[in-house]
Amino acid sequence: MKYYLIVGEASGDLHASNLMRALLAEDPKAEFRFFGGDLMRNVGGTCVRHYKSLAYMGFVPVLLHLRTILRNMDFCKSDVEAWNPDVLILVDYPGFNLKIAQYIKLHTQIPVFYYISPKIWAWKEYRIKNIKRDVDGMFSILPFEVEFYRKHQYPIHYVGNPCVDAVAAFRKGYGETFDEFVLSHGWGKKPIIALLAGSRRQEIKDNLQLMIRASRSFPDYQFVVAGAPGIEPEFYRQYIDADTEIVFGETYRLLAHATAALVTSGTATLETALFRVPQVVCYYTAAGKLVSLLRRVVLKVPFVSLVNLIAGKEVVTELVAGDMRVGTIVRGLSLILPGGKERGRMLDDYNRLIQVLGEAGASERAATQMIEVLKAYKKKLYE
Repeated sequence: MKYYLIVGEASGDLHASNLMRALLAEDPKAEFRFFGGDLMRNVGGTCVRHYKSLAYMGFVPVLLHLRTILRNMDFCKSDVEAWNPDVLILVDYPGFNLKIAQYIKLHTQIPVFYYISPKIWAWKEYRIKNIKRDVDGMFSILPFEVEFYRKHQYPIHYVGNPCVDAVAAFRKGYGETFDEFVLSHGWGKKPIIALLAGSRRQEIKDNLQLMIRASRSFPDYQFVVAGAPGIEPEFYRQYIDADTEIVFGETYRLLAHATAALVTSGTATLETALFRVPQVVCYYTAAGKLVSLLRRVVLKVPFVSLVNLIAGKEVVTELVAGDMRVGTIVRGLSLILPGGKERGRMLDDYNRLIQVLGEAGASERAATQMIEVLKAYKKKLYE
């Protein structure tokens, strides 16, 4: 069968590439065409647009690149229609993907699946109307989404979380010691605190500067930045000092040896928990006090990190908008370092969180269920 996938950022590239491998295992004659990234290219098929040409975040960047975004959207609609796949699989990235879903549903008979739900449970809950109208199958990776969609009378398929798969696969074949890791980079032997400052330029610019300033209060540790895919080293060097190291393509290696971490909200918070690394979630925004007020009014959920949302309680400290300051970062980090009073409690909560997420195999379960749903859809269509 022919599968068309649309991904808008690095994490989607990772999860979509694993899904593609699982689809190939179920359907060896599978053909792929996609808006995606390098990991998806490595699996095979045709990449018609790289996600880097889509990844704009925030009002001003979107406005400045609106013409490019609209051109990509028009091209995507016509390309999907022309290739006429057996199914269109959308991966997160709702601002773009829901518009594509609407067009495809209106103009074709191509079934539309969604893998990794838009976070409509946090805000823009009205998008449920679009999903119920335009999406034929939702494949969720977050357990609490089942109840959310049930409330809206929209059945979904919970397949488990692909981060569990990715971390388990890495750890299975990884045996490097701490000394070997630091020696391979020419670093000293101080314990490591990892800095995961986001995947987009604006996030990195906003968060990394405060993280670096806070790091100066911990001279007994070495701080290492996990560089994001597609962001050049020169961009980071504007914000880090001579005592801060940076690595690219080694986030899991870094987390495997980190004592603690400062993490910008997103998939990285969950990955950090799966490595059992105590963390403080840091998400700075301009006009912090105003944003903190709007957060209480606009957001439908009490937390921003996946760790806390899945656990249903505050497992990790969240420093968001006006709460993220150098002093609060220093206090939060002090509590989770060895000897800190929150470290043991957080590690215990991580163990319970991992049990909730379940076993590895999300990509395989997603592929199996997608093919089953697709066969049922086609049978109903031609009855």
